[in-house]
Amino acid sequence: MTADQVLAGFAATGLQTCFHGRHLQPQIYAGLDGRNWRLADYQARGGYEALRHILGQGGAVGMTPDQVIATVKESSLRGRGGAGFPTGLKWSFMPRQFPGQKYLVCNSDEGEPGTCKDRDILQFNPHIVIEGMIIAAYAMGISVGYNYIHGEIFQTYERFEEALEEARAAGLLGQRILGSDFSFQLHAAHGFGAYICGEETALLESLEGKKGQPRFKPPFPASFGLYGKPTTINNTETFAAVPWIIRNGGAAYLACGKPNNGGTKIFSVSGDVERPGNYEIPLGTPFSTLLELAGGVRTGRQLKAVIPGGSSSPVLPAPVMMDCTMDYDAIAKAGSMLGSGAVIVLDDSRCMVKSLQRLSYFYMHESCGQCTPCREGTGWLSRVVDRIETGQGRPADMDLLNSVADNIQGRTICALGDAAAMPVRAMIKHYRHEFEYHVEHKTCMVPAYV
Repeated sequence: MTADQVLAGFAATGLQTCFHGRHLQPQIYAGLDGRNWRLADYQARGGYEALRHILGQGGAVGMTPDQVIATVKESSLRGRGGAGFPTGLKWSFMPRQFPGQKYLVCNSDEGEPGTCKDRDILQFNPHIVIEGMIIAAYAMGISVGYNYIHGEIFQTYERFEEALEEARAAGLLGQRILGSDFSFQLHAAHGFGAYICGEETALLESLEGKKGQPRFKPPFPASFGLYGKPTTINNTETFAAVPWIIRNGGAAYLACGKPNNGGTKIFSVSGDVERPGNYEIPLGTPFSTLLELAGGVRTGRQLKAVIPGGSSSPVLPAPVMMDCTMDYDAIAKAGSMLGSGAVIVLDDSRCMVKSLQRLSYFYMHESCGQCTPCREGTGWLSRVVDRIETGQGRPADMDLLNSVADNIQGRTICALGDAAAMPVRAMIKHYRHEFEYHVEHKTCMVPAYV
């Protein structure tokens, strides 16, 4: 199937509510251009119809919280932040009869290298996230929510605050929403640029005004979350999918993707392509089609490798990736992760040792230092890769890197240690010959790109 065929079929589904990016097809995204993001614009596109539907407004029968959760389960919507956990199942964990305060949190602390989808959703279509969060709160009996937004996109944070004020003034947030018995208040909070706060429990610590460091689990946030109360946390893109699901039904959303991988997914394509940007495609679309949408590998070069789910996901060689479809199960079967959907394309001019040098430095820099294996191990990984790249490598260094990675992975409170270890192990697995060449010849085997 060609890219044009995918786009034509996708446009026919009417999935025009979620997102707009600079490199996307206008027929899919209904002309969103960064100026028509306000409440009136969103309502003209059908915004808040899903909320009115579940509350029984405008002649609708209404939906019970159980029916909302069942619809989301039927859709097979999986968390779009990286883990891919079934959203409806996560919502069902919330104890709806809990007598005290409960919280809903949107994780918009987008810091994974290569990922830039959530900030564009908030910039171009903030009300779709607000509506998705209101519906989620209704389903779980929650009265207070927070959207934790990455601190380095402060202009987007300010826009979301404006959208919240519009929603409050229109009676869509606050007490007795649209005259119903349901009340929900939503607040925005900004982070300060720490990558670790993308981890959900570190995010909760930061929201509470503490140092952003991950918590031990269990207990999990569903039972002990923000301020020690039951809390549900979902990603920005996850909430943005909810209004369409409610309006069109779970089965319709599932049909847009494939079994166990319902709906569409936004992929941030970067690296060595002609048109880097954000692309929303049905889950299960061949990688070759996504690459074609992004203009293909830059002129004159050949595809060498792909990091399919953000910098923490294991690299896959070109032949493996070209046989993959873009969904959670296919990428996992190939030996990597769909993750946040950040697709980093590497062409044949890239030295894999140098690429790993940059990744390893990032994880050393962003480790919060709480766990000894991560605090010390990420430093070891960075220093050993650095000496290989600079011509000081030793024959035993590849085995040393694998050994250090083994002593980090699975031995830390959060997944940052795994995120540092997995790229190292995958690079050595697939491109060990490049590392060995560096050690033996004190230089790179890939000719310098001109």
